[in-house]
Amino acid sequence: MEDEVVLSKPRIDLEEEYLSFYYEWLASEEEMIPWVIEKDPSNFDAMIQFLTDHMNGINLPSGWVPDSTYWLINKKNRILGVVNIRHQLTPFLLYNGGHIGYGIRPSERQKGHATKLLNCALEKAKELGISKALVVCDESNTGSYKTIVKNGGIEDEDYVEENGNVIKRFWIDLY
Repeated sequence: MEDEVVLSKPRIDLEEEYLSFYYEWLASEEEMIPWVIEKDPSNFDAMIQFLTDHMNGINLPSGWVPDSTYWLINKKNRILGVVNIRHQLTPFLLYNGGHIGYGIRPSERQKGHATKLLNCALEKAKELGISKALVVCDESNTGSYKTIVKNGGIEDEDYVEENGNVIKRFWIDLY
């Protein structure tokens, strides 16, 4: 990978870059993963506040857990990907979401960014006190499957959604 990359908390000064990321993803017409990138960024300050509140467990919808969002950025502050880390699991997340959801900007895929993003996210999860992280992906998502395995993912039982979609589940020991 040619770029040195780091995780950054969402920042106001990256508004233009985030909008570029967001609109590129929208134009791809792919499902937006992780879920937080579905959030409309037209009121950017409000979006940043929403993400900050979620990190601090403030104004969460009923049944939700605190979650932290980070942007994977390179030296030029280009947003390459986004990760969302749930601080704990609910019964729903135990099968459908796991601790960590991540996505790489369509134009930046197959460059090793997902592996780095997940690796950095696992460090953040460890800082949150998570000793064993659950990471999931759809069975059809070969890239994510390989990324999770590269980061130490050990397969657990698959989960089959009502529509027949198979979710692969992996545990990664952090200690």
